[in-house]
Amino acid sequence: MVSEVDDWLVSIAPTLLAYFVRRVVSAEDAADLLGETLLQLWRRADALLDDPHDARMYAFGVARNVLRGHRRTNQRRSALAGRLRSELSSVDEVAHPADERVMDLRAALDRLKPIDQEILRLVHWDGLSLVETATVIGMREATVRSRYHRVRARLRQQLE
Repeated sequence: MVSEVDDWLVSIAPTLLAYFVRRVVSAEDAADLLGETLLQLWRRADALLDDPHDARMYAFGVARNVLRGHRRTNQRRSALAGRLRSELSSVDEVAHPADERVMDLRAALDRLKPIDQEILRLVHWDGLSLVETATVIGMREATVRSRYHRVRARLRQQLE
């Protein structure tokens, strides 16, 4: 059983690492978040391998919760440095140079609600179906489906 769990964790790790890399600034943070996620999955290994699809969805759910905890920690930390940030707000920081279309898309995404951003990212960046996205987020399928179609239309309208 241990070998089977280890093999499954090794097989899902690249997918989860890609999930984190697309959502955090540094590769080191992504690696740390992956480690925390794999540890939590390993602790619950006895319940994971019954259905591979359910195990994958469970892994994404754990990853999402680990990421949420990471974001909360970062928000608390950055609140302490708020005064310094306000002094430096005039500095234009561009993390990654990109063409104008990509910059427009990122700006349009930033204007969406966080849950709508996450739905789009799970579907288009991580390749999940709407059903799988609903499972990861913990929403009803119909809700995710309707939000997805509305947010795509809104995004298309903003980009035109």
